[in-house]
Amino acid sequence: MKLKDYIATVKDYPIEGIIFRDITPLMADGKAFREACKILKEYAIERGAEVIVGPESRGFIFGCPIAYDLGIGFVPVRKPNKLPRETIQVEYALEYGTGTLCMHKDGIKKGQKVLIIDDLLATGGTMAAAAELVEKLGGEVVGLGFLIELEDLKGRSKLTKYNIKTIMKF
Repeated sequence: MKLKDYIATVKDYPIEGIIFRDITPLMADGKAFREACKILKEYAIERGAEVIVGPESRGFIFGCPIAYDLGIGFVPVRKPNKLPRETIQVEYALEYGTGTLCMHKDGIKKGQKVLIIDDLLATGGTMAAAAELVEKLGGEVVGLGFLIELEDLKGRSKLTKYNIKTIMKF
């Protein structure tokens, strides 16, 4: 199955000059969605993941079914004031300004092997921040899994200390 066939290309969205890679056709097709999750699940097994972490919101979409299928936990990474209990947070650079990501303080156990999954590797800032949260709690990031990598944005260069799996590259 050629998963790239299930990614829609939308020119000039959300602003002129941007090429948006829309994953919703892949998610809407049961066989394509299952295949993408299967590939990332195999990566989780290969890396010995004990828990899956996913940044909101599309990291939830791919991370939850994989964690469920493996019988392991899923830990969400969210924006401030979205998690109800005590959190830790990391501020990270955006193109213009900064962003903040949070995780429950008890989300990861010391020494736990963590695979972080998201839909897209672009500039790498979100994933670097998510990995920092895991490491602050004593977890070991055993890999980073993505549906898509936008190679021109060179996000991989911010994540050189991690093992990375991408299903498709644009």
